[in-house]
Amino acid sequence: MKDLRLFTIATCLSVLLIGLSAAWGGAWAWIALGYLTVLTFLLDRLIAAEAANTDPDAEFPAADNLLTVLGVSHFALYGAALWAIAGPSGLGGLERFLTGFATGLFFGQVSHPVAHELIHRPKRAKRVLGRLIYTSLLVGHHASAHLRVHHVHVGSDADPNSARPGEGFYRYALRASAGSFRAGLAAENRLRAGRKPVWTHPYALYLGGAAALSIAALVFGGPDALLAVLALSLYAQMQILLSDYVQHYGLRRAALPDGRLEPVGPQHSWNAPHWFSSALMLNAPRHSDHHVTPARGYPALQLDPETMPMLPMPLPFMATVALFPTLWRRMMDRRCAMWRDRAERRASGAMAGE
Repeated sequence: MKDLRLFTIATCLSVLLIGLSAAWGGAWAWIALGYLTVLTFLLDRLIAAEAANTDPDAEFPAADNLLTVLGVSHFALYGAALWAIAGPSGLGGLERFLTGFATGLFFGQVSHPVAHELIHRPKRAKRVLGRLIYTSLLVGHHASAHLRVHHVHVGSDADPNSARPGEGFYRYALRASAGSFRAGLAAENRLRAGRKPVWTHPYALYLGGAAALSIAALVFGGPDALLAVLALSLYAQMQILLSDYVQHYGLRRAALPDGRLEPVGPQHSWNAPHWFSSALMLNAPRHSDHHVTPARGYPALQLDPETMPMLPMPLPFMATVALFPTLWRRMMDRRCAMWRDRAERRASGAMAGE
C-alpha cells in the first residue's frame, strides 16, 4: 500500500453502508452486514494479493486525518444505530437486528483499530479521542492496560491479555477482562503516586464516561436504548478480547540467564497478510511490527513471513474459529509449538555464545 486510498475506501465504505442501513434498513442492512463479513472474506481469499511493504521510514501526514474522521464517525454511527435499533426508526425487528449486528462488527473491526492507533499518537487530543471511543464501548480501561501493561509485559504471565498455550478463549476472556482492568488501574496509580487530583485520573474518565452514557441512554431512550448500548458494547468488547487472544496465543517470551525476559521481537505476535481485511482494520493484522516499533504509523507497518508467525487464515476468520476451542487448538497448537521450539533454540544459542 503506497498510499491511503485502500484504507480510506475500505473503512469509509463501511461507515456509509451502516449509515444507510440505520436510515432505511431493507436491503441496506443485508449489504452492510455482508460487506463486513462475506465480501471481506471473499476478497481476502479470491484475490491473491498480499499488501506490500511500504518504506518503514515513510511518513503519511494524511493518515492521522483518516483516524480523526473515523473516530468522529464512530460516534455518529453510534447515535444512528441507537436510533435505528431502539428508537422510532420504523425498522422491522430483523432490520434492527441486522443493523445492530453490522454496527457491532464495525465497532470491533474498525473502531477498535482506530482507537488503538489514536492512543499511540503523540498529540493529546488524538489520545483523548481514542480513550473516548473505548469509553463509549464501556471498556475505557483498555487504553491504559494496552499502553501501560500489554506493551510492557506482552508474552508473559504479567500481561493478562497474552493468551497462554492451550488456554481456550472463554477461560481467557474471563481472566483477561478482570485482569486488564486491575492491571491498568495499578499501572496508572503507580504513575500518579497520589500527586494529582482524583478527578484527573484516567479511570475517572473511563468509569464516569461509561456511567454518563448509560444514564443518558436510559433517560433519553428508555430501557431499550440502554440494552442496545450494553449489547453493542459487549459485542465490541468480545471482539477486542478475540483480537488480543488470536494475535498472541501461545507465544511466550523466553527468560534470559539473569531472569529478565527477552526483548519483544517479531516472533511474539501472530500476523496475517490478507490485503482487504488488513485495509479494513488499518493494518492491525501486522501486529509484530507494531509491538517492535509502537510509534510507527499503521500505513508503514512491515510484514516478514520469515521472522513473523503467520495465521493460516485472515484475522477476522480466525477470531471466529477461536470461538470453537477444539478446532482452534487443532489449527494453532502445532504452529505455536514450532515457534516455541525456534525460541528455545535461539535462547540456547545465545547462552552458548556467552
